[in-house]
Amino acid sequence: MNKPSAQELLEHIDYKISQKKYQDSVHKITLMTARDVIKKILENKEI
Repeated sequence: MNKPSAQELLEHIDYKISQKKYQDSVHKITLMTARDVIKKILENKEI
């Protein structure tokens, strides 16, 4: 089983939000929050 990278996960979440592929407004907010947290982690990641 292939695990998605953080960038692929972000793209998938953005796709779900933009295509309105969520169950309800609570699910949309959960997706948006997850997206924001992942972006914040990636921005602060030191290589």
